[in-house]
Amino acid sequence: MATPIGVGVIGTGFMGAAHAQSFLTVPHIFETALTPRLVAVADINKPAAEAAARRFGFGRATGDWKDVVADPAVELVSITVPNALHADIALAALKAGKHVYCEKPLAATAEAAEAMAAAADKSPVKTLVGYNYMRSPGIVYARDLIAQGVIGEPIYWRGVCDEDYMADADTPFSWRCRRDTAGFGALGDLASHLVSVARMLMGPIARVVADQKIVISERPLPGGGEAAEKRSGEVKLDRTRPAQRVENEDTAHALLQFASGVMGSFVTSRAHWGRKAHLGLEVFGRKGSILFDHERMNELQLFTKDGIDGATNGFRNILIGPEHPSYGRFSPARGHGLGFNDLKIIEIAHLLQGIAGREALYPTIPDALRIERILHAVVRSAETGAWVDTNDL
Repeated sequence: MATPIGVGVIGTGFMGAAHAQSFLTVPHIFETALTPRLVAVADINKPAAEAAARRFGFGRATGDWKDVVADPAVELVSITVPNALHADIALAALKAGKHVYCEKPLAATAEAAEAMAAAADKSPVKTLVGYNYMRSPGIVYARDLIAQGVIGEPIYWRGVCDEDYMADADTPFSWRCRRDTAGFGALGDLASHLVSVARMLMGPIARVVADQKIVISERPLPGGGEAAEKRSGEVKLDRTRPAQRVENEDTAHALLQFASGVMGSFVTSRAHWGRKAHLGLEVFGRKGSILFDHERMNELQLFTKDGIDGATNGFRNILIGPEHPSYGRFSPARGHGLGFNDLKIIEIAHLLQGIAGREALYPTIPDALRIERILHAVVRSAETGAWVDTNDL
């Protein structure tokens, strides 16, 4: 019989709900050594925490995250709040001897991320950072194909991670546009996932040369009082107030050199119209190629030169199915498809098995620091116009 583990979730937005839902669902999908018990939920907006407690069945709700960390019944702290709050919560939880499950990126500054990693290194508790795209059966299959030599020795990697949630100049200013609360813009929110997958498939990244741009330099503020009323699902803007200057990048691109000597490149943007979850990658080898796009996450395209002729000289479209890791836990049929929240369930199953000592957790907070060092190298290169070593050891 699985052992219960007390869980406290901090944050009740999209990711907080995804965590809570996945903690509830994971015992019905995987036979893990530990079974989550939802003890407490916190949000600075206490009514939101109370609503989440009713929705998901948490034992209690609070408006102060410190109450969750201090609760002796909470053994695992789940952090889903804005980036600038990650470090304080994680450091307090590690000091209290609680396991930490933190959304990416680690923090709004390099110094805070380094402090989190140093504390995690010294702590006996377990940590995991939410790079859930690494759990996609299609991406795991791509990794296996590369490792098996199906496409031969890799010679180039290309990646893109685009969304359009900030493409509209009328989208109001938010914490995501501020350096002190978000840190990076598209780099932290989107490219961090891309870098995590690049390292998973191709190994460490040795150096980068990059550029970045703020595409929409000012954004209107959401109004106060009656001006903040929601109409048709959108916040009404108060155009009597001055616009706020955006402090972090909308778009960035980089050339990469992996430690193996393989070349690569990526582009990321939060302002590319029409893209919703476009985490795409291409791996070119001496004998073939792999293409993957998260917007079609239940498909993978494979080209191999062996046996081709004029009539079959193209990519094969492979429908992800129960033959690919973790998919079969959800469906016995090929092509029926998984979704974003299913990846969170897979991730939490890995977390629980790791805490129980059944699996080696990855990426831990120290692992995630290596990913963020690459992002900081991208920013330094954009500022200097020169190649920058990543310290990706």
